[in-house]
Amino acid sequence: MYSLEAITVIQMRNDEDLGSNASLQRPEIKLESLKEDIKEFFKISGWEKKLQNAVYSELSVFPLPSHPAAPPEHLKEPLVYMRKAQGSWEKRILKSLNSMCTELSIPLARKRPVGEQKELLNKWNEMGTDEPDLSLFRPVYAPKDFLEVLINLRNPNYENGDSLSFRTHLGLIQVPLKVKDIPELKEFFVELGLTTGQLGIDDSTQVPPELFENEHVRIGQKVLAEQDSAAAQQYIRQGSPTALRAELWALILNISSQPEDILYYEQLKTNVIQHDLLVDSLIYKDVKLTASNDDYYFVFEDYLYQVLLCFSRDTSVLGHFAYNSASPPKSYIRGKLGLEEYAVFYPPNGVIPFHGFSMYVAPLCFLYHEPSKLYQIFREMYVRFFFRLHSISSHPSGIVSLCLLFETLLQTYLPQLFYHLREIGAQPLRISFKWMVRAFSGYLATDQLLLLWDRILGYNSLEILAVLAAAVFAFRAVNLMEVTSLAAAEAVLADLSTLKVMPLLQIFLFATVT
Repeated sequence: MYSLEAITVIQMRNDEDLGSNASLQRPEIKLESLKEDIKEFFKISGWEKKLQNAVYSELSVFPLPSHPAAPPEHLKEPLVYMRKAQGSWEKRILKSLNSMCTELSIPLARKRPVGEQKELLNKWNEMGTDEPDLSLFRPVYAPKDFLEVLINLRNPNYENGDSLSFRTHLGLIQVPLKVKDIPELKEFFVELGLTTGQLGIDDSTQVPPELFENEHVRIGQKVLAEQDSAAAQQYIRQGSPTALRAELWALILNISSQPEDILYYEQLKTNVIQHDLLVDSLIYKDVKLTASNDDYYFVFEDYLYQVLLCFSRDTSVLGHFAYNSASPPKSYIRGKLGLEEYAVFYPPNGVIPFHGFSMYVAPLCFLYHEPSKLYQIFREMYVRFFFRLHSISSHPSGIVSLCLLFETLLQTYLPQLFYHLREIGAQPLRISFKWMVRAFSGYLATDQLLLLWDRILGYNSLEILAVLAAAVFAFRAVNLMEVTSLAAAEAVLADLSTLKVMPLLQIFLFATVT
């Protein structure tokens, strides 16, 4: 659905191209051919492609239509026990936030004094040089806290009589969800096969560029010239050339920096300047603890503050809760607790940042150097993909399914390794969970991470994260079979920065397991 403003813009632009509405009165405009004339106009003017991309973008984000009698909450999450678990988890997060608020005697939000507003505006591009005292602030939660919640997740229908097939699953995740096996993964990720050219493999120095890379770049340029989102998504399954990646991702996500987008970003910036939120300190703290200490990302500290502070004020993000199992937290005006007419969403975007949240933004800084464009790309990546990594749901790309897929792959195809690690108290998921919940950001070298995210966008799925996590264990299997403790296993897998993503995925899916 287009907004009234969007329709007005379309009409204005159409008027400019057609001359005026009076042109409809001209004798050569015939009513019986009007439909075809309009189609032809859309094609000539370029609006046909824009509308196709907009529709494709919507189809990529929203779930398939459910039964017409299904209640609205089924769109968020069809399984009742998952919804209840998510609700309980949200209460824990809010309790943590409120207790911090009370302990530190800091309001959830306040208007900045004029002097403070001017100071923040002047140092907007140098916020990384600011060293506020954040010693009393703590992350609301860390991935390991979230993992404990997922480990305790149970389907009540199975409590008194587990199905025979599921009883044999010896991992930490004990919920019966359908996940793909290797044959299904091979079919789904067919473009990653050994006979298909891949950036990340076939662009190495040992392979002459004329065999694959040159032709792949030429096709990529043609895809960009056509401005077709669906074609770009299919193309990027074989990886994106570095020089084309920023434009290809923007095309797939249907992001084009229009003047109104830049204006919207500036309005968010103004909201940051005018009001101070408690979550601002959580954002500062997270960036200082993660990206600022990362060899790849510390130079982008200022960008991270700008994007994340604006993100926290963006009420358009609330739209994704229509298909997210989570619900945005509410705050009430003082003295009006429980009265819905005095309720507001807090933070305004409904997303409370956790430890490592800034790492969703950091890799994008390599691709986009204009703040409003960087912001738009991150926001779209979040509402399409990243929110699924920290909410409890049964979705195939949700973190619960990813954990179960990872454990199932290891138990089925590397049983000796799985049982060995389990026996010494080093359940593999306790090591790999942090990789998946961050989409491997901060663990892989940036060039390898971007190749991985190419495939997330190409397949519109996060399942490749679980496959890569299993592939890493397979790659280090010989060393892991010799460890005798969780600490030793973690040490073997402590550094992933030298790994090559695409060879690992190809070998694991198509060469070693059957």
